[in-house]
Amino acid sequence: MKFSVTRDSILKPLQQVGGVVERRQTLPILSNVLLVLEGSKLAITGTDLEVEMVANVNVATDLPGTLTVPARKLVDIIRELPEQAEIDFTQKGERLEIRSGRFKSNLSTLPSTDFPAVEADTMSAPISVGAETLKSLLDLTSFAMAQQDVRYFLNGMLLEEVEGQLRSVATDGHRLAMNQIAIEPNRADGLGQVIVPRKGVLEIQRLLADSPEVVELSVSASHLCLTSGPFVLTTKLVDGRFPDYQRVIPKDGDKVILADKLDFKRALNRTAILSNEKFRGVRIQFKSGLLEISTNNPEQEDAEESLPVDYSGPELEIGFNVGYLQDVLNVVRGSQVKLTVNDSNSSALIEDPEADQALYVIMPMKL
Repeated sequence: MKFSVTRDSILKPLQQVGGVVERRQTLPILSNVLLVLEGSKLAITGTDLEVEMVANVNVATDLPGTLTVPARKLVDIIRELPEQAEIDFTQKGERLEIRSGRFKSNLSTLPSTDFPAVEADTMSAPISVGAETLKSLLDLTSFAMAQQDVRYFLNGMLLEEVEGQLRSVATDGHRLAMNQIAIEPNRADGLGQVIVPRKGVLEIQRLLADSPEVVELSVSASHLCLTSGPFVLTTKLVDGRFPDYQRVIPKDGDKVILADKLDFKRALNRTAILSNEKFRGVRIQFKSGLLEISTNNPEQEDAEESLPVDYSGPELEIGFNVGYLQDVLNVVRGSQVKLTVNDSNSSALIEDPEADQALYVIMPMKL
């Protein structure tokens, strides 16, 4: 293998692919990226056996070939070279020589035959989605995914095609986030209902942050594939059944509160400082035209604050995990937030009046 490329052409693809590679691996080959050179196309692949990303780069080639090299070391070397530097790569036995100007290095390699490949799958017809729209869909729900829950199907996000809408749902059993966007209607084979693992969701968000205007999405029985310009990301799907999320969305709430999002968020941030570090509970009392927040901790410290809201119903007090409220307010796009509750033992429905497709459910907390 022998090829030349500029630093700026290869650095970003390497960084994207390198992000998939885990720092601590039980298999040495998984710490490497696979380089496959055919014609003037260099394909760079990284995987952790759950998520695979391939980046295609145009290079000036003299000799095709394939090998694997340590991902982190390669990224670090390329990043430290000057901008627009010309880099020459040459395979010499079991080493990859990298030259640029007065710099020269030799990286160890492992055989490409040992590199794991994603099993071939029949994918659905791809749908085209705006990159910014898809990223917004994921950003508004991903925070509610569980982390290392024994109910493994909660450690990810549900993506579901429903009547010309692509819906995302995430829950950790204590809170739920849901959002949806319009996609191509009347397609022969839809995406159906799939659960994308947490790592896959995070890598898709990272890739979409710097994607072209439109990306393509397709699924198979066991994988989801996202194509974004020169990048192709494939993630395994979680084999499980997502809970019936419609059952936990409150539909009988009769007390509606409208609050200024920024004021509510700042008040929560201040009072949360003195909440119990383990349980993170706050009391929220709704009064006519007023919302009162209070908390205390085992050190006998306490805090309280009130803010004006649009509410004219009976008095009501509910306990919440303050972190769950803060997470929702961090993603609400509008200037106001709408809370709908029934009683102190019922879940709260939180909505963004300016984004009617997104909704959030938070279970109450006994204090």
